[in-house]
Amino acid sequence: MRRWLGCLLLLPGLVAADIYRWVDASGQVHFDQRPAGAGAEPVEVKPQVVERDAATRERQVRSARFYEARRQEQAQAAAESAERQTARAQKCNELRNALARMPEGRRYFRSEANGERSYYSDEELDAARRRLRAQLAEGCS
Repeated sequence: MRRWLGCLLLLPGLVAADIYRWVDASGQVHFDQRPAGAGAEPVEVKPQVVERDAATRERQVRSARFYEARRQEQAQAAAESAERQTARAQKCNELRNALARMPEGRRYFRSEANGERSYYSDEELDAARRRLRAQLAEGCS
């Protein structure tokens, strides 16, 4: 906390720092934040403003549109992928539940249109279990 406070106290001094220019005895020009010698003079440093021509601005706009379209495509693809995964997980759970409801040694039936029960044979039950296991192995591994 003390470090942050110290940084905040020094910040205004850094922003308002002056630059001085002077020439030494060998004729070499120097720049520093503190004047060195009697001939040091302050230098005004202006921020550089970059003007862009119309073609550059148009390229920037096209790039921004391209990247925004790409970002939207990726977001849409991620949403579709999540939707597919959710549907797949739901189908796999349904298959597992159906297989769990078919334990060995029980009799199963289907209700006919007239309300009567039609019981599965052992071969039909075995075939149904095999189909469920194959579907689980194919799509839920």
